[in-house]
Formats: sequence, structure tokens, C-alpha cells
Amino acid sequence: MMLKIGVIGLGNIAQKAYLPVMAQMQDRVDWVLCTRQPAKLAQLQAQYHLESGCLSFDTLLEQPLDAVFIHTPTATHYQYVKQALLHGLHVFVDKPLSENPLEVAELYKLAASKERLLTVGFNRRFAPFLQKLNHLPDKQLINITKTRVATSQPTPFAIYDLMIHTIDTALFLADSLGTNYKIRPYCQQDANGNLQLAQLTIETPRQLISATLNLQSGTNQEIASLQTPHGLFTVDNLTRYTTQAAEDSRIQTAADWTSTLETRGFAPMIDAFITALETNGANPVPPESSLLTHQFCHEMVHFTK
Repeated sequence: MMLKIGVIGLGNIAQKAYLPVMAQMQDRVDWVLCTRQPAKLAQLQAQYHLESGCLSFDTLLEQPLDAVFIHTPTATHYQYVKQALLHGLHVFVDKPLSENPLEVAELYKLAASKERLLTVGFNRRFAPFLQKLNHLPDKQLINITKTRVATSQPTPFAIYDLMIHTIDTALFLADSLGTNYKIRPYCQQDANGNLQLAQLTIETPRQLISATLNLQSGTNQEIASLQTPHGLFTVDNLTRYTTQAAEDSRIQTAADWTSTLETRGFAPMIDAFITALETNGANPVPPESSLLTHQFCHEMVHFTK
């Protein structure tokens, strides 16, 4: 049966990463676009050949929806997610779910009580090369590093906008932390409270895990590296997979015809959420893992105060 899903928040991220994928899934989903701007609604409906639309969230919720995608600013997530869950809808929302850990916990608890999926859009988890890293056995050291050239952002914003990806990717690649782990946060700020360098180290009995963000680097890059007894495995910018072992070294790159939204994980992530709805499947981003990502971001922000 065809799903009917609302999409609210039609700004930059929705137009770059979501609508192009959604437009290709109209054999499975009747998408209902929602924005308060009539001209934008008409333009995007025409551009992506999507027929259904409305001009308010309340009007959207009056429709017989199965789920809603929320791409509005972070400050509005709590209100929209809660409203959608109370209407009995499954919810997909951009990261972070909220910058308030109490709100994050409340919303996941509400989703569980309503038996609805609440999925946060951590696209790196679905990037093919990171999926390949994740399936490696005997992981010992995990390092996720994101760098930017001469970037100036207030610490809380930088952590919840950029570092959240390095933390979540590290947790995705790690074994379950259990309860026996230690975390060591480090933050370096300028005199105006802008983040320059941050690192979260997580120690478990079997693994050493680090997530790093450097906003004063000489390059824009994202590197995931993983060490096992079998070698060193690295993913550069989600597009290049390198294996280094004693006997040989290999490099694999994404095929020329592979789209950016595929290599960056957006297309498979959206597909995973839709498939979970169609099959009554498990949450593609497990709540307990997402809760930990949000908790560690909060710890990083709190450490700087």
C-alpha cells in the first residue's frame, strides 16, 4: 500500500539532500510538501513533480499521513516532533533532535509509548564505505576527524552542527559501550567563545575511540580510520576506502556513476526509513545509540562552561 508522508521545512538541506531522493520514490510514497511560502511551495512542486502540498503544519496533520519528515531549524524540532508523535505519526527529523538532553529523552520515550519510529538523520551511518568499515571484525582503535579551514563558530553550535557527526560516526563504528567506559572531553576556544579544537575520547575495556573537530585546520576533510589486528582501514570524505596491511595496500573509490547523495548516505538512509515503515521494521538509527550521541554532545558543551 502506498505511504503518505508529509515534509515540513523546505530549505537548503531539504532541497539539496532530500527532495531529489524523494522525487525518485513516488512509486512508494505520496509526498505532501509543507511550507508557509506559497511561491516556494509552487516552485518546488513543479521542480520535483510532486502534486500534494499545504501551507501550515496544522493543515498537514489533518491529512491521513503515515509519517512526517521534519527539516525545520533545530529550535523548532521539539514542538513539531512532539505534535507529530501525539498524532500517531512516525517521525524522521534532522540532527540534532534537540540540544536539550531532557527533551531528547522525553521525545524518545513518547515515541516508544506510541509505538512509533523516531529516526534522527545521521546520514554517515548509511554511507556505503562507512558501512563497510562497520562490518570489520576485532576493532581496536577508532578515530573520526573532521577539519575545517579557519572557521569561527560558537562552541555549542559547532558541537551540535559539526562535531555531532564525528561523535555519532564513532559510536556507530564502535562496539556497544555497555556501562564500563570512560569519556575524556577536550575543548579549545578563543576569547570570544568560538570553538577552535575539540576532541572526545572514549575508553572501553576493548576499544579506544576518539572523535575530533578542528576548525582551524589547513584543509576541509573528514576521515574515519579504524585499526584491527588485520590492518589499518581508512575512509576519506566518504568517497575513498583504503586498506593497509603488512602484505599489501589497496584503494577503492566510489564508482563514477554513484551519486553524491548515495556516497554520503542520504539516499540509503531515506530508503531505510521508508522500508522500516513498509515492513514494520526496526528503527534504522537505534534510539539508545542516538541518545548517547546527544548525551556526549551535551557533555562537550557542558565541559566548556
